[in-house]
Amino acid sequence: MEMKQEHRPCEGRTSDTLYKIGMFAAMNHVTVKALRFYEEQGLLMPALIHPETGYRYYTLSQMAVLHQITALKLAGFTLEEIAHIHSGADEEAVLLKKKSELVAKISDLTRQIAVVDGYLSKKKTGLSAPVLVKTIPETTVAYMRIRLESYDCLFDRMPEMGALMEKAGCICALPEYCFTNYLEPGYKDGDIPVEICESVVEAKKEAGELRFKTLPEIQAACVFHKGSYRTFSESYETVLRYIEENGYEIAGEIRESYIDGVWNKEDESQWLSEIQVPVRRK
Repeated sequence: MEMKQEHRPCEGRTSDTLYKIGMFAAMNHVTVKALRFYEEQGLLMPALIHPETGYRYYTLSQMAVLHQITALKLAGFTLEEIAHIHSGADEEAVLLKKKSELVAKISDLTRQIAVVDGYLSKKKTGLSAPVLVKTIPETTVAYMRIRLESYDCLFDRMPEMGALMEKAGCICALPEYCFTNYLEPGYKDGDIPVEICESVVEAKKEAGELRFKTLPEIQAACVFHKGSYRTFSESYETVLRYIEENGYEIAGEIRESYIDGVWNKEDESQWLSEIQVPVRRK
């Protein structure tokens, strides 16, 4: 016996079909509470409110509005900003502004991650502090441009500069900022061009090899080095790796700033320096 079943096509639904709030919420994977809140905020009003029961009804065409609200919330927009768009604001301009804000937040988070990585590196390498990108302000310096036979000769020339500064009547700025400016990149076995610099209150008349200039503000990746200068290479490796791994490139002459050294600390292990590498974003 052959059985036949009559198939009846589903009745067509139009965008004017009304759905109770519970059904509409389920269809769009939101809560009834959320729909009522959007109504209170004037973002999505029911298509119909039954005058006697107060039941809320929505149509299919309102799904597009609800989806826009959901998408904008996921993008970080506040309900106030979404309402601003719904009120007729230039949507593209609002979106571009939000994109700019999000990119800035990503940049901030990237910097925060870099600081955390710096602390992790500090633990692995035994550094006294992590690598940090910071602003070094504009400063006026007294300086001597010389060529060193070796890196060990550097502090043999410091007393000479000190005598010339005293003769010129220089007053050192506070906080003190004494550093070597390396004029050529990379390690050299000899004939090393450098500038020995000391931050001063004001420029004076040049005296012998002593000159004066104002150095502009820079952004620099900095790392403190504690101990002998013979182990500088380890700290250089750390800061240069940080620069490479965090989207920076070297943008100027590297400085070695001397905080504590042979002049005030007898114990080599207490010597403190800071390597400062000018950087910019790639």
